[in-house]
Amino acid sequence: MTDYRARSMWLDGVPGELTPRPSLPGPTDVDVAIVGAGFTGLWTAYYLKKADPHLRIAVLEREIAGFGASGRNGGWCHTTFPGSREAAARTHGRQPVIDQQRALHATVPEIARVVTEEGIKARFHIGGQLDLATSPVQLLRAREAVDYERSWGFGEDDYALLGAAEMRRRLKVAGCLGGGYTPHGAAVDPARLARGLADVVEKLGVPIYERTPVTRLEPRLAVTPFGDVRADVVVRATEAFTPELPGYERHVVPIYSLMIGTEPLPDAFWDEVGWGGHEVFGDFRHLIFYAMHTDDGRIAIGGRGAPYHYGSRLSEAFERVPDVQERLRTLLGELFPGIGDVRVTHRWGGAIAASRDWYTSVGLDRESGIAWAGAYVGDGVATTNLAGRTLRDLILEHETGLTGLPWVGHRAKQWEPEPLRWLAVNAALSAMASADDVEARTGRPSKRGGFVKRLIGA
Repeated sequence: MTDYRARSMWLDGVPGELTPRPSLPGPTDVDVAIVGAGFTGLWTAYYLKKADPHLRIAVLEREIAGFGASGRNGGWCHTTFPGSREAAARTHGRQPVIDQQRALHATVPEIARVVTEEGIKARFHIGGQLDLATSPVQLLRAREAVDYERSWGFGEDDYALLGAAEMRRRLKVAGCLGGGYTPHGAAVDPARLARGLADVVEKLGVPIYERTPVTRLEPRLAVTPFGDVRADVVVRATEAFTPELPGYERHVVPIYSLMIGTEPLPDAFWDEVGWGGHEVFGDFRHLIFYAMHTDDGRIAIGGRGAPYHYGSRLSEAFERVPDVQERLRTLLGELFPGIGDVRVTHRWGGAIAASRDWYTSVGLDRESGIAWAGAYVGDGVATTNLAGRTLRDLILEHETGLTGLPWVGHRAKQWEPEPLRWLAVNAALSAMASADDVEARTGRPSKRGGFVKRLIGA
């Protein structure tokens, strides 16, 4: 039996059993079949069933609900949207792009509403997001970020520049010169949210068939070892696991993001650093990190740096890379010199999915009956909620403000075949890491970092 608790600190802390629900008992017909019991699949099932209680819905999951990125991520519920606003504006106009960002801003209070109404104990705290500047180069990027938001019509209430003193009142990080702040963000225990949402969906009358791998998708059909599931609509909510489906090998690339979690820290540490608002935070380096303060007094911190594996391979062995996770521990000491020799109790990781143009999408092909949402590039905790509501409207054929947003129906071109894919992705990851090294050494912005970001549309 798989030890699901070993896959992340979050899954390890979920109350109760993680025993898989029963598998699909045999061939069946439904109105909507959802492949994947992560956030995308669960939010879609939730909103569909709430809108039409008579719908026959089935969720098919290879492992258990919340097994993938939904149960392993950084605990950030934030509203960054992967993709180029400029590219979207060229095809849809500026106002729809602004509308899409506003719709994302609205997801944080929407998730808070559902968590409260449904009694999901997800440890959800709306404290906003801090983007720290820990060098003059990063402070320059913070100012540029504010100017960029202003150019799109977003004001101080959406994204503000904080000075060093203002930042210290929220969070004391060594060497912080200031940075950006948005209130549109929350900290969450993602596994508790996923598992709690699965329980709610099940109580609404939606069966979740766990340990039920889908081996192939066809028009209005999901094929499993236990029988075929026929449906008017089949929702592909498989994110980083998508390349394992025949015919989808080059739709996205899975990129590993790794994390560590500390033991609970003493009150004296929190008295010193503050952080009482549970803001999530990172900084303006190229190879990102992300950190959050848990309800039980730990710090969970993660970041990129693990390699992409040839052929989009996924493996539990790829979820722990000692040098990357040791760098995260070193980074903790740099950010918080007073943290001392705190013990790291958990090391874990998981794969996120990136499309070729780094642009998240959602859609429904009515001819085949196959719907999809994904390629969140690690920004999916909030975006999946918007995806679930959008898929609800598309499936029910309701024309709403959500169904006309620029990401609806977007299709990225496929990734290059191997070995080009392996070479390109790992070269980009290496370039971002070296860009940070160059900036630290020279004190000047790195041209290679900016080039890679423009190349991927970030």
